[in-house]
Formats: sequence, C-alpha cells, structure tokens
Amino acid sequence: MAFNSLDRFAVASTARGNGPREPSFSQTVENPGAQQGRGRGFSATVPVYVHVVTPDGVTGNLPDRIIRDQIRVLNSTFGGFEGGFATGFDFTLAGITRTVNAAWFNAGPGNDERAMKRALHQGGDNALNMYLTTAGPYLGWAYLPDIVNHGNAYLDGIVINWETLPGASTTWQGRYDQGETATHEAGHWLNLEHTFFGGCNAHGDYVDDTPAELTPTSGCPAGKDTCSEPGLDPIHNYMDYSYDQCYTEFTQGQTLRMQDAWLFYRAP
Repeated sequence: MAFNSLDRFAVASTARGNGPREPSFSQTVENPGAQQGRGRGFSATVPVYVHVVTPDGVTGNLPDRIIRDQIRVLNSTFGGFEGGFATGFDFTLAGITRTVNAAWFNAGPGNDERAMKRALHQGGDNALNMYLTTAGPYLGWAYLPDIVNHGNAYLDGIVINWETLPGASTTWQGRYDQGETATHEAGHWLNLEHTFFGGCNAHGDYVDDTPAELTPTSGCPAGKDTCSEPGLDPIHNYMDYSYDQCYTEFTQGQTLRMQDAWLFYRAP
C-alpha cells in the first residue's frame, strides 16, 4: 500500500488556555488513499513507556496510580467505550522512568526536547513514548508517524502536560482533566489529522466519515456547523479541540486510517 505525500502540516498540539495551538513542525502529511484497514478484525498491542520529568523531584512527579489511570483512559477511548468505533488498539504500560531536569520539564519543541528524547526514548517504532512535562506553552504535541522514516525516530512519541492526566491536578478541571489530551496526541501518532485540518475543502482530514469543519472547537457547542457540506461539525471527535467532557469517539474511517498507519509504519 503506497502512502503519497500531499501537503505540509504544522503538527498538532492542544492549546493551553488562549495560547498558540500548535508548534510548526512542517511534517509531510501522508495520505494512504482509501482506508484499507481491517476494521473490527484488527488488533495491535502498543507498549507505552511513560517518562515522568520533574524540575525538583516533587512538581509533576505523578504516582504510578495516575499513570495507570491514564493507560486505562487510552484503552477506553481507543476501545470505543465512550462511543464511536473500537479501533483494535490496546495500550499496555511497558515502563516508567523518572528524571529531575528543569530544562526538560519546561521545554517546548526544540533543543531541550531533543536532548530529553535522545536520553529517554525506549522501544521500537511500535512503542509509544509519552513524556510528561509542562509541554512548554501547550497541553501537548505529537509527530506524525513518518518521523520514523527520516532519521529522527528518537523524536517519535507524544509530549503531554502532566496536569491533564486524570486526577493529576485541578488546573484544567472541567476542560482538559480526563486524560484525553493523550488520546488526541496518540491519534496524531497514528497518522490522524485534526477534523478541521483541511477546512471545508475536498480532502478535509483525509477521512470520509468525519464531517467537514472549518474551525477548531472550544468547549462543547452543540449544533456547531461551519461548512455547507452535510453534517454538523464533529465536536465529539477526539481529533477536534473540544473539552475532554465533550469527546466521545473515533469514527470507522479514522480507525481504518490508524490501522493503515500501524501496518505501514509501526507493526513490529
């Protein structure tokens, strides 16, 4: 199955407050064409290495219990237990590291991120490395999976603001406090773009069953409809920017795209 480069993409992140939504990585968007994944006949186990980074050994030094709760959220959301399609991905905790490093804790994308990942990254292309830091000015960011084919595999993984994990903090209470920032970023790790990626144009997010959406969502505005094409904006989709409480689904088309990406880039 061929993946064809179509466009340039400022890779996804989830905004913190009213700050900028995404660091600009300019990765190439890979379009696999018609989704060919195996649907409900697919299964894959993803080992997850969680890297807890703290500036002082105290701040952000989350207990194992909260990390296990985050893994459960990944399995619930990718398993279709909140609604939508069961993707066939199962996430299993493979290891936890703990590091005291203030520069890494506060890093955005750039040199400190690279130093952190060179030192901490574990596993092969099939392993999800999750870095728990402040995520710089963001709630999180991720690289699309083609990063593994360009000599930068150590950068692969997702960076998550530690306060978005379930029960970690009250900072994002009622907004980003159920652990679904990690779900959103893991979607990018499996080659999903935002539901609003292409706006109202023909290709949109390269997934046929996500209605066209011109603008990212904030909160959970019922009835939001920014494109003339059929369907309301997919505000309940994990790949929008809605609050965690609004998220409920991946679609079948997104599932097939993620399965294609797994088989092409990540399957061991």
